[in-house]
Amino acid sequence: MKRKGLAAATVGLTAAAAMVLSALSALPAHARPPGATPDQQGTGAQSRIAADPESLAAAVADQAISSGMDNLAKGADEAYRRLKVVKGAGDMFFVSYERTYKGLPMVGGDAVVVTDSAGHVRDTVAESGPAPADVPTTPEISAARALRVAKTKLARVDDTADPRLVVLTWGGKPQLTWEAVVSGIADGKPSIQHVFVDARTGAIADSYDQVRAGTGNGYYYGQVTISTSGSGSSYSMTDTTRPGIRCGGQNGSAYTGTDDAWGNGQGTNLETACVDALYGVQREWDMLRDWLGRNGINGSGSGFPARVGLNDVNAYWNGSYTNFGHNQANTRQATPIDVVAHEFGHAIFQTTPGGAGSGNENGGINEGTGDIFGALTEHYANNPNDPPDYLVGEEVDLVGDGPIRNMYNPSALGDPNCWSTSIPSTEVHAAAGPINHWFYLLAEGSNPGGGKPSSPICSGGPASVTGIGIEKAGKIYMGALNRKTSSWRYTNVRAAAVAAAIELYGANSVECNTTKASFSAIAVAAASGEPACGSTPGNDFSLSLNPASGSAQPGQQVTATVNTQTTSGSAQTVNLSASGLPSGVTASFSPSSVTSGNSSTLTLSVSSSAAQGSYRITVNGAGTTTHSAVYTLQVGSTQTRDFSISASPASGTVQAGSSATTTIGTATTAGSAQAVNLTASGLPTGATATFNPASVTSGGSSTLTIATAPTTPAGSYNVTVTGTGETATHTTTYALTVQGTSGGRTFTNDTNYTIRDYSTVQSPITSTATGTATSPVKLSVTISHTCAEDLDIWLRGPSGQWYAVDRYGGTSCTSYGTRTYTVPVSQQAAGTWTLEVSDVYLGDTGVLDSWSITV
Repeated sequence: MKRKGLAAATVGLTAAAAMVLSALSALPAHARPPGATPDQQGTGAQSRIAADPESLAAAVADQAISSGMDNLAKGADEAYRRLKVVKGAGDMFFVSYERTYKGLPMVGGDAVVVTDSAGHVRDTVAESGPAPADVPTTPEISAARALRVAKTKLARVDDTADPRLVVLTWGGKPQLTWEAVVSGIADGKPSIQHVFVDARTGAIADSYDQVRAGTGNGYYYGQVTISTSGSGSSYSMTDTTRPGIRCGGQNGSAYTGTDDAWGNGQGTNLETACVDALYGVQREWDMLRDWLGRNGINGSGSGFPARVGLNDVNAYWNGSYTNFGHNQANTRQATPIDVVAHEFGHAIFQTTPGGAGSGNENGGINEGTGDIFGALTEHYANNPNDPPDYLVGEEVDLVGDGPIRNMYNPSALGDPNCWSTSIPSTEVHAAAGPINHWFYLLAEGSNPGGGKPSSPICSGGPASVTGIGIEKAGKIYMGALNRKTSSWRYTNVRAAAVAAAIELYGANSVECNTTKASFSAIAVAAASGEPACGSTPGNDFSLSLNPASGSAQPGQQVTATVNTQTTSGSAQTVNLSASGLPSGVTASFSPSSVTSGNSSTLTLSVSSSAAQGSYRITVNGAGTTTHSAVYTLQVGSTQTRDFSISASPASGTVQAGSSATTTIGTATTAGSAQAVNLTASGLPTGATATFNPASVTSGGSSTLTIATAPTTPAGSYNVTVTGTGETATHTTTYALTVQGTSGGRTFTNDTNYTIRDYSTVQSPITSTATGTATSPVKLSVTISHTCAEDLDIWLRGPSGQWYAVDRYGGTSCTSYGTRTYTVPVSQQAAGTWTLEVSDVYLGDTGVLDSWSITV
């Protein structure tokens, strides 16, 4: 992992406003967050940007990414794509990015830019530097073989997803892999494995389990107030004030009733378990808002469902919902506050930058995160039936041994108190010991008194630690999580937490010193370059380029402005230089040194002997610290790289309900070969298109299969096949003729349902078909909505089982229109099928026009 010095900000509002505003028109299509209005993204006035700190944060962060500031440098074949803008405590914004290599996702290439509401870049974190230019992008084994290898991680496979090609950068040298997702059972427990299979050898390069399991037991909070929905004689355990939060049984649907009184107080009653679960997650939501400045579980104003009645002595988060079982005696459910908040804590970990991550040390931090959010929520709720403490599941005598984990003294339950080189190979729940211990020391100290337990200090640590309080400790840890990258380790947590403490409370603060002391007390040492605490912040500055790239012919010059800004302390002299200059190119600065806050003009002079090509030149600014930015220089004409695309045959005729196939061929027409991603549009209602493979290297081919539904209207259709390459986009057309048929098992609901912000609509269809539904069932859904990424769509079968159809999320807004899906089911065909559509974001509304299902 690479990160720059904390105070080395990049762009200030005054120095960079013109740069930001001029750059907005060139921002990519995904510049606005899903749900934002077009006015928030466009080329509008500075007043609009200033009035929208989130858009300003995104624009300034994009500018930092474009400048290759400090460690955000990327290779010539790489690009960053913004994922999310999340507001944190203290008017800070955390802008996360993923990276691609020659069009392929880079797993472990993520980065975070931290900005404030005034438009200053306050910090950057990058998972890795530029990848080598020779990473292959053509697999030597097929996706089908990779999937077979991935399945070996499970004892029973229930579901799979098509593998995707990615460049895996975790660990050593970047390598081309297939990422396959397989779900089922491993070691007798639910498991959703992300398996990375080497695309050359077929060996498993890495894997991680999306299911984060913990154990606990239900108990009773007596009469509590929970947020539900409904009126009259129809109520649901769905919290409409906290989008995404609902609770029900194993089929995924929320419990309903004729009144708004829930549960009977009995430990075996599942409705009672949902009372506890909703009470716990609603207190966690409020704690995140009131203490930590986070908007909902996912940071964007939404959460996830809870299920109860799991037939297991367990509870887990599977990436989409939390699931709670019972104690070993099967007398109570696993839904006390700290267990509920623990499982939703995994959701917080997954939805902060870097995702779920990989490896036992990362997994231990993930488990510790769940425990930390359990303790925070328990303290926030301060329920007399469960006085706040730092024991996990203390009400559960699961196997006669008392609590599951002990945060103030993990070793009391057999978990390590201190970090050591054995942590990366320690089971994840045990590997949580050191971070749990750190959090207690930060919040309460080593000898807090007042009836709170003392906590040991590891060898080599300070003599004692005085705590700063759990709310401040939570703020610091939340600030650290918002800097998380995908291969986080304990040393990275320390660096991120120190940065967060300085950001929230200042370098000259008790909180900064205590954060460091608490890490030293669990044997996590400071990394090189860690900012100092306990003194006035040193003088520091930022450096950026505008523009960050340009071209010149041999014998010509090109210029760029080097901007600097004082980010802490007083202004200082910054000496400018350039490195990485190719032969025949010289650099000069006017002036060659500036006082931070001023700018200089960089002139690159290209001699007649300079070789044509693209070069990355690093501009360095040396003061009390050193910062850099990258300028990409193109000498001479850019090498043309292009490709063509065709369909053979170019037309076909099918009967409704059948499939047509054609070969999509590509050819390299100029320069070197490139990756081409394939998509299809213009499909008739009920038809779907699949490519095998979905991405080819120009010169290769793919098989396009267009599957029609029995109800696909007869007619002639021009299906447009789009090939999106690294340098160009081309299309070809396939003429599809659909012939009508009679009969079928397709049913339609044409009733319009208005979809409002933060609301859910349900549209039922009654099927009279006999026998078992053919799996997968086929759906055709037509929605008038300008942001499909805001919509969360589920299907409920006649038996009550829920199936995910299309999950919300994304980095851009696209119109929904008509979309088709195939959903694996195990249901009878007859009965009521219900489509549920939830709008989880503010800013776009629409209408569910119609939908049909073929069973």
